[in-house]
Amino acid sequence: MLEQLSLEMAGARKVYTVSQVNAQIHDLLEASFPELWVEGEVSNCRAYPSGHTYLTLKDENAQIQAVLFKGAAFAVKFKPQDGLKVLVRARISSYVKRGDVQLIISAMEPREKGALQIAFEQLKAKLSAEGLFDETRKKPLPPYPTRVGIVTSLQGAAVHDMITVLTRRWPGLEISVWPVKVQGEGAAEEIARAIAGFNELLPGTDILLVGRGGGSIEDLWAFNEEPVARAIAVSRIPVVSCVGHETDFTIADFVADVRAPTPSAAAELAVPELGAVLARLGDCRRRLLAYVQERLRALEARLGRAREHPYLQSPRRMYEERIKRVDELSVRLPEAVGRVLAHAEKDLRLRMEKLDAFSPLKVLGRGYAIAEKMPEGAILRRAEQVKAGDRVRVRLHEGSIYCEVRDA
Repeated sequence: MLEQLSLEMAGARKVYTVSQVNAQIHDLLEASFPELWVEGEVSNCRAYPSGHTYLTLKDENAQIQAVLFKGAAFAVKFKPQDGLKVLVRARISSYVKRGDVQLIISAMEPREKGALQIAFEQLKAKLSAEGLFDETRKKPLPPYPTRVGIVTSLQGAAVHDMITVLTRRWPGLEISVWPVKVQGEGAAEEIARAIAGFNELLPGTDILLVGRGGGSIEDLWAFNEEPVARAIAVSRIPVVSCVGHETDFTIADFVADVRAPTPSAAAELAVPELGAVLARLGDCRRRLLAYVQERLRALEARLGRAREHPYLQSPRRMYEERIKRVDELSVRLPEAVGRVLAHAEKDLRLRMEKLDAFSPLKVLGRGYAIAEKMPEGAILRRAEQVKAGDRVRVRLHEGSIYCEVRDA
């Protein structure tokens, strides 16, 4: 200190730029603190398109900035969000440009729930909000399939169990198996590709069985990942999910058209049991035969009653009465027609007399005449309608006289 003071007094003080100060702070923090575990509550969490997530860790008395870079984020199964209490492994550093102290996170664990459980709940809530679990979008299973597809591993007992049950219950069924990884890195992508492959390459498949045998939540995790859920949701082929044991539930179960508690149960749901179908057919045959026999007996009895009817005993009776009725009508018809014609003739005569009374020819018979201007034939009612030289026809009771006007 004395040396520095003497240097300053001599005018030889050391001057730093802000960048240099921030850089030295950064180097000091990076060198002085190894990785450590920090507990806190997530706040101001922001995920960027780059894949990096920036957040604040806080407790009751303080807070510190933190960043989860994309490379480390792949190992975190759940999505950081405000309000979660977490334990992070991080190193202390600083952002040189602003001089902010921050934690560089390399791992993150939830404090109140397991990471996989939080990831399960987050994805379930997301897909439910999109409607992928709605019953209205689920497809019914065909009652009598001819082709069944299976998406599972060839190494487990599940594929053997499913094939055994399918062939025992419905002989002659066409079965296609698309082998996939069912756990570990890349398993979800393989399962999703297999579901899409059946839809694209084997569209005639009636039902898809997608699943595996039992295991821990980590073993079953591929069926809780978004690619598998999306592939099931868009499948045109009805999907039966069969993952783990009866108590295991995965995201695939909620999206699938039907959920089976085990792979063997899925095979039982997919196809009917031939013996039961044959028994139902036999029962239907017996009931149909009984119905036909009952109907035949009823018709036979009806025919017997009809055979005893008087009309069938003597069919002539059916038309004897009608013959008599026709004869009566044939006698009455001319009389009726005569009366109608006589009445019509009388009415016609009266109408003709009335019409004749109004005929202008009757007037001519009493000495009157009708004058018509020629050549148009207009009736003359006044003298001024004609002039000297016009031709006039005068119609008399008998015949006509053609005249020429001399003076008008």
